[in-house]
Amino acid sequence: MEFQEILKFIKEEDVRMREHFYPHFDQEKVILARAVKLSEEVGELSDEILRSLNVQRKEKMDGHSHETLAKEVADVFMVTLLLAQSLDVDVQTIVKKKIQEIENRYNK
Repeated sequence: MEFQEILKFIKEEDVRMREHFYPHFDQEKVILARAVKLSEEVGELSDEILRSLNVQRKEKMDGHSHETLAKEVADVFMVTLLLAQSLDVDVQTIVKKKIQEIENRYNK
């Protein structure tokens, strides 16, 4: 899947979510809701990482697999893109700039 296809999906999902989950929210509430959702998803990813390292309590170990870990990574990625969409961040442009900044650190 190309990055443009992912961004197209994010724009479509943004519209769907606003219609179904946030129909009466202003832009600030949408941003806040997505920031909180991102925090939730990062917590779920952290839990899966603990499970993958076998450092979670026994009762929390059920249901872990590489697939569940990968799905949590995808959730964090998607919610981050939805938040960026809400903040009117051009992800493609800013990621290119960030990559260049990182590469410049090593090329000094």
